[in-house]
Amino acid sequence: MARAITFAFERRPSLVFGSVHRPMALVGLWSQKLNGWIRVAMLVDTGADYTLLPHIYASHLGIRLDQAGHLFTTMGIGGSERVYLVRRWPMTIGTWRREIPLGFVARNDVPHLLGRQACLETFRLTLSKHRTTFAS
Repeated sequence: MARAITFAFERRPSLVFGSVHRPMALVGLWSQKLNGWIRVAMLVDTGADYTLLPHIYASHLGIRLDQAGHLFTTMGIGGSERVYLVRRWPMTIGTWRREIPLGFVARNDVPHLLGRQACLETFRLTLSKHRTTFAS
């Protein structure tokens, strides 16, 4: 049985509140380009249906979106975005490994979002006292 893993929230500037604490996690994503895992700090977003990264990460992971990705348009608070979705991609958090849907937006100025589908929903997730804890 894997042990729980905890990440501290990150303090970020906020125009409204001065600063906010955001739940973050350090995630491993498989890179076909490097034939190894790369570490990505991601915002734990329980409101995100799936994990989402800026377009540049497709290149880092060795993914050709024109061949591997399913293209669709999604709506969010910032309006509509084109998303390339890879249905199954290897990911790790601590010692846990998952195959998750991984989306890429056409822009590079978006946050790294760790979403629910086949990922957050598979853990017992606790957000408390500026810490994010993953457990099985």
